[in-house]
Amino acid sequence: MAKGKQKTHKATKKILNVRNSGSITYKKSGGNHKTAKDSGKQTRQRREKGTLNRGEVNRLKSVI
Repeated sequence: MAKGKQKTHKATKKILNVRNSGSITYKKSGGNHKTAKDSGKQTRQRREKGTLNRGEVNRLKSVI
């Protein structure tokens, strides 16, 4: 009999994006509403995508 394959974790797949280079990006939180109290710098930085470090990428490869 063939061994079963590991299923994709759907919640993780909806949040993380894998690039061609193998790096994983995600959308930063806290930038949708109630941003008046934050500085402009904080709001701008939240618009940029975040990148996971190499250790996290290796740990999550089998899940995605």
